[in-house]
Amino acid sequence: MSRPSNPAEALLRSMRVTQGLLARPQVARPGNDHWDGHHFRNPGTHTGHGVKAALRWMATRQPAPWPQWRSDGLDARPQVRLSESLQDWRVTFVNHATVLLQIGPWNLLTDPVWSTRCSPLSMAGPRRVCRPGVALPHLPPIHAVLLSHDHYDHLDIRTLIWISRRDQPLIVTGLGVGSLLRANGITRVAECDWWESVSLGDLQLHFVPAQHFSGRGARDRDRTLWGGLAVTCSGGTAFFAGDTGYGPHFAAIRERLGTPRLALLPIGAYEPRWFMAPVHMNPDDAVRAHRDLGARQTLGIHFNTFQLTDEPVDAPERELLAALHAHHVEPGRFVVLPEGGEMDVQMCANVPASAQLVGENQADMAAS
Repeated sequence: MSRPSNPAEALLRSMRVTQGLLARPQVARPGNDHWDGHHFRNPGTHTGHGVKAALRWMATRQPAPWPQWRSDGLDARPQVRLSESLQDWRVTFVNHATVLLQIGPWNLLTDPVWSTRCSPLSMAGPRRVCRPGVALPHLPPIHAVLLSHDHYDHLDIRTLIWISRRDQPLIVTGLGVGSLLRANGITRVAECDWWESVSLGDLQLHFVPAQHFSGRGARDRDRTLWGGLAVTCSGGTAFFAGDTGYGPHFAAIRERLGTPRLALLPIGAYEPRWFMAPVHMNPDDAVRAHRDLGARQTLGIHFNTFQLTDEPVDAPERELLAALHAHHVEPGRFVVLPEGGEMDVQMCANVPASAQLVGENQADMAAS
């Protein structure tokens, strides 16, 4: 199927962008173990995800064929305001790691990407194979952006400029990332070290550890801090993992912030494992993380939109179903949604009807 034009691209191309800024990070707080004076690092973990390994992967990789275009998403039109109660939660999967989380009157957006490519170049780099599940003009007013790190498939500067000009949301992110944002006229930024938090009305927004890396060019590797984000309020805890390998940080997050009512965990961009395992979870890792967190409901993210690694486009969903079976987790407790798919997040552990449908679709797919 031929690829249609991206309606958001015309809006985004009008944004003047500074892409190649060398990050000048704030120094991490005294006493931590993830800042050596020049670069951030994963505490106690050597990822092995360096330049030599990347060159080896590029020289030997055998990516599976992906479709030029997928047209099976939905066109969601979320409510401007979900409700007045912090007990009411709804999640809408937009694409890749972009999720709209509505908690009562608050609208939160994770790693917003609407551009056609996740690349510094407009004519090269990974190109989307599906449209966003929410068109930019249909996006409700955003109160906060949860920005995990500065990689191009997570920090889409054009999208952030557009949202910031329209809504002036609070952008919560890691140390050093604010220099790029401010260079592009985005000033309402809270840069956090791991375990720091900021308030937004009734919500507390926490920046938490992840096992990953950062950089947007050849000279800024690990000069900004990566992480996940958690939202706590009287209605519970929502956890967005960002980009991460599997590690002990999931148990630490549960210990500090409690069992999530909702977790957003990546399930794609994981092959070959010899190279990707330290920094990208596969579906089996994600199910283990779900269990470590004790999450009542988990939504799979970070798949289906951009071909970043070597697995087939349908592998994350197939392998997720197998991992759920292997770890004795009910399929409805860890679900995927189509782009534009919406789901109400219940307070109790009961499986929402929409999640059951997704689980049934997964089972049907595995049986076919």
